[in-house]
Amino acid sequence: MSSQSPQSSTSAATANYTEKLWPNFWGWVIVLGLSCAGILIFIPISPTAGFVAFAVLLALQTLVLVTTTPTIAVTPETLQVGRAQIERQFVGEVSVYFGDDATDQRGIKLNGLAYLCIRGWIKPVVKIEITDPNDRTPYWLASSRNPEHLAAALRAGR
Repeated sequence: MSSQSPQSSTSAATANYTEKLWPNFWGWVIVLGLSCAGILIFIPISPTAGFVAFAVLLALQTLVLVTTTPTIAVTPETLQVGRAQIERQFVGEVSVYFGDDATDQRGIKLNGLAYLCIRGWIKPVVKIEITDPNDRTPYWLASSRNPEHLAAALRAGR
């Protein structure tokens, strides 16, 4: 469930690309299942306590998932991936990986100094080279449901 509409930090006039890395369907099913566990735990006390526990657990887990969902935003001046932000002038080569290649980039080919914003439920990744001489980070690796669109937005401003 990615969103390509601009978020609050970027206006529609300046956003080239915006994506939220929302959890997939099964992530929300797990949240619902864990919330239902509250009913099973508290229903011996009273049915009301069970349903209150369900509601509280559902609200807390939903709040955590919504507030911790990272955003990828490309504007003419900056690139933001999760909590990290860099000026576009320091963005180098951009590579898109799918399937086993994406798994290799997240695993055996991963540089320990790379910045990661990856989510297990999103398989494709985009590798963004960082050319800032004052930054030791060689590249950023980010999950994306629309990696070609992200790569195109990054390549467009050069």
